[in-house]
Amino acid sequence: MTDKDWQELKQKLADDGRFEKFVLGEAEQEYVSSRGMAILRLHAADFVNKRLAPANPKNDGRQTPTKGHPVFIAQHACGCSDRGSLAQFYDIEKGRALTSEEVELIVNVILTWIEENIKV
Repeated sequence: MTDKDWQELKQKLADDGRFEKFVLGEAEQEYVSSRGMAILRLHAADFVNKRLAPANPKNDGRQTPTKGHPVFIAQHACGCSDRGSLAQFYDIEKGRALTSEEVELIVNVILTWIEENIKV
C-alpha cells in the first residue's frame, strides 16, 4: 500500500466516522510498548487468518471485539472487522476466502493505523 493509497483510505474511513470513534487507550498503548510491532504483526495475521480469511467466517459481523487488544481496535477503525466492512472499504467481496495478498494488505493497514496512533 502506497502512502497515497493509505491517505485515500484514511479519508474514506474518516468520512464514515471510524477514525474519530476508535482510539488506543492507555492499556492498549502499554500493550504495544511492551510487546512491540513484530508481535503485533503476528497477532494481526493470526486474527485476520482465523476470523476474516475464510469464505464464510463464523459469526460474521460479530467476530471482532471492540476492545481488549490493539489489533481489535485497529480492525474496527480501519474497516477490517468483518466481511461486510471489507466489501465496503476494500472491494473484497464476501463468499470467498481471502488471498494471501489481501491478508497481507489488511495486516499492513492494521499495523499502520496502530503506528500512527501510538502516543510516544
